[in-house]
Amino acid sequence: MRVAMIGTGYVGLVTGTCFAATGNNVICVDVVKEKIDNLNKGIIPIFEPGLDKMVKSAQERGNLSFTTDIKEALQKSDICFIAVGTPMGEDGSADLQYVMNAARQIGKYMVHDMYIVDKSTVPVGTGDMVREVVQEELTKRGSSLHFDVISNPEFLKEGNACQDFMHPDRVVIGSENQKSIEVMQELYEPFIRSSEFFVTMDIKSAELTKYAANAMLATKISFINEIANISEKVGADINKVRRGIASDSRIGYSFLNPGCGYGGSCFPKDVKALIKTSRQYDYEPELLSSVENVNARQKMVLVQKIISVFGENLQDKTFAVWGLAFKPGTDDMREAPAIRLIEELTARGAQIRAYDPQAMKTAENFYLKDVKNIAYIKNKYDALNDVDALIIVTEWKEFQSPDFMEISQRMKGDIIFDGRNIYKARTVRNYNLKYYQIGVQKNKYAKIKAAANGKN
Repeated sequence: MRVAMIGTGYVGLVTGTCFAATGNNVICVDVVKEKIDNLNKGIIPIFEPGLDKMVKSAQERGNLSFTTDIKEALQKSDICFIAVGTPMGEDGSADLQYVMNAARQIGKYMVHDMYIVDKSTVPVGTGDMVREVVQEELTKRGSSLHFDVISNPEFLKEGNACQDFMHPDRVVIGSENQKSIEVMQELYEPFIRSSEFFVTMDIKSAELTKYAANAMLATKISFINEIANISEKVGADINKVRRGIASDSRIGYSFLNPGCGYGGSCFPKDVKALIKTSRQYDYEPELLSSVENVNARQKMVLVQKIISVFGENLQDKTFAVWGLAFKPGTDDMREAPAIRLIEELTARGAQIRAYDPQAMKTAENFYLKDVKNIAYIKNKYDALNDVDALIIVTEWKEFQSPDFMEISQRMKGDIIFDGRNIYKARTVRNYNLKYYQIGVQKNKYAKIKAAANGKN
């Protein structure tokens, strides 16, 4: 099939590449010339395991190309996906300017009948808006071309996006047009195991499905973090509580890991957008508001633990931070808990020695570019040299089985603050290291404050 993909961000690039991998002819469009030039050279703008090899292979076969010319893309395609960003506006709503601009360009330059697919995460009712904008442009041209708008929300996990696309849990299609549904079913046939994984519905239900799914997952994260905070207060161990509840098949283990808050491009933005949409329809979404509030508070949990040990004044303290990305397997730092942590610590005078396998350039050039007192270290153990404590923020695999003797010898202090609970406390303490987890009560911080000021 002939496919155009407007937008070469995370969703557009992965989606276009995976379609090309199964033999479709895909042309990806972006307004950023530098990005397109780099993609044509095989330089991938994001880190996603396996994506670079898939792009190169599809380019070599002639199934995948990149351009800034939307006219060319529309001329060579029958199905056009809109996969542009929908960043969060100041009021929490989704900013649809890029979606509407794409729709306008399609209406201006389409030269034959088309299927227009909303792949971007958009609020309920966006499909109708896209249809109106495209038709408005066609009317201006006096054109009688036909088109249909389809909703096809994405459910990709960063760090596993290619695998998710090639082997999806489900494909959701929103359309009232049977021919459109059949075209989409043909396009996705190589990826779906049986018809039960191909879920069809009306457009508005499909649009809401995306937000509802992310809101549910975000709710599970905030729920376990709330229970973790209660566990710590009452003297329970959240790691044991988690096993006790997650073994219930109705609950399960996924997205039930206590930590220092969720981040990324989806959960924070989508929860806020769904809250905003609900209020536009005069409904107060109290549960979703609480999910958001719990997450905002959770991003301060590590900061509060550190302050409880070292005090508010951190002028003479240096901390190693392992992990900057919002999750392992990506260089994405959007809404990452590490941002708030580092901003709060450096504002109190602390020095930061940061290490992340993929996200350090992203941090240095964008999300932490205005933060002083931070050094980016190329090796996780070198980041520990003469620090007062180690802070773990992202659960990369390379952090999960470290040399604790090396950690103990490198650090000036003897404390690990673990924002993801990736170690067994007994193992860490065997190396005479103090270990602070999320949701596990430690001895009163005040009693060990003197010892925590450094091992001399």
